[in-house]
Amino acid sequence: MSTTEPVDDWVDDFEIFDDAFVKDPYPIWKDLRDQGCPFARTERRQTTFMPTTFDAVREVTSRTDDFSSYSVTVTPTPTFFDDEGHRIRSIITTDAPDHTPERRLMLPFFAPKAVERYREHTQELCRTLIRGFIEDGRADFAEDYARQIPPRIIAAILGIDPEMSDEFTTWVQGLLELGLQDDEIREHYAEIIRNFFVGEIMDRIENPGDDLISFLLQAELDGGPVPVSVIRGNVGLMLIAGIDTTWSSIGSALWHLASHPEDRQRLVDEPELIPTAVEEFLRAYSPVTMARVATRDTQLGDREVKEGDRVILPFPAANRDPEMFEDPEEIIIDRQVNRHVAFGAGIHRCAGSNLARMEMQVAITEMLAMIPEFELEDPDAVTWAGGQVRGPRHLPVTFPVRSGL
Repeated sequence: MSTTEPVDDWVDDFEIFDDAFVKDPYPIWKDLRDQGCPFARTERRQTTFMPTTFDAVREVTSRTDDFSSYSVTVTPTPTFFDDEGHRIRSIITTDAPDHTPERRLMLPFFAPKAVERYREHTQELCRTLIRGFIEDGRADFAEDYARQIPPRIIAAILGIDPEMSDEFTTWVQGLLELGLQDDEIREHYAEIIRNFFVGEIMDRIENPGDDLISFLLQAELDGGPVPVSVIRGNVGLMLIAGIDTTWSSIGSALWHLASHPEDRQRLVDEPELIPTAVEEFLRAYSPVTMARVATRDTQLGDREVKEGDRVILPFPAANRDPEMFEDPEEIIIDRQVNRHVAFGAGIHRCAGSNLARMEMQVAITEMLAMIPEFELEDPDAVTWAGGQVRGPRHLPVTFPVRSGL
């Protein structure tokens, strides 16, 4: 349970860790929009603004001179430096002019054709996971399934041990969930991740392979080797951003299908519709909220923003804006016009979007093929994580026992 002070005024004192907001933020964003509040404000932790509409979110992402990506966490966190004093940075925490060449360096590994290399591996992984509980008649689809897929695929891309998947997810939870409200927990897991990748980089220097770490060590940036601080930042990003976000997206989609039998049955009958449904699940249950920091005194609507103030970017709020989406609160699995921003907007749009889509499509396809009928065991037993990344963490589901698959 949250220990935060209760919220009496969401316009001027919002709290993203409020229990009700974590469990179901959509009515709160809707109420803010209905009040004509495109930018909510809070003084909790530091002065922070929260856009509530599609246009407001897009405005902040487009004003890269006014709002820096130097710090993208929803609460203030320290900056990390290597032993030589270089900031350990990734493409999501890098502004122009450094951002474009560094992003271009990463994109070949996440292009559609490159991602397809991992589809068969993902399919077999999903089938193996399902076989592990298919004869039980129940499972925690968040813990036993959704949580298990992204770390193993990321491990394959980075060339690291997939059997460490439970440790990887524990580290990421420590950073992106517990650590956002507890400095000691955050630093503990941040140090583990930093030390882990120092070791992995040293190993690839001696034993290069065909993984992303080896590729970055052999690549060039601005005519020279890629700085180790940039390599450390980006391989750490792949682990952190590639696990929690996709885990949450897969879990949210399965939560929806477990609680909406008509949609589940339709996808069983029309599996060709799954890619379109995935886009709707991404729109309706977007997991990620990012942040920017004001580089100067400026304005957002009628709000005065001071240099150093934080602006969080709730992409889920933008994706429920009725000015952009028809019937935004309805989950329409065959929605045809769906220009959502689940993967962000502007120059920092998620580089791993093709990988996330592939993992979601495969996870849903394999589940429906092997367990076509399932429902929530107890809707009240479902728990959600919130803050930086929102998604189900416990998702108990029951289904008819099947064997021989």
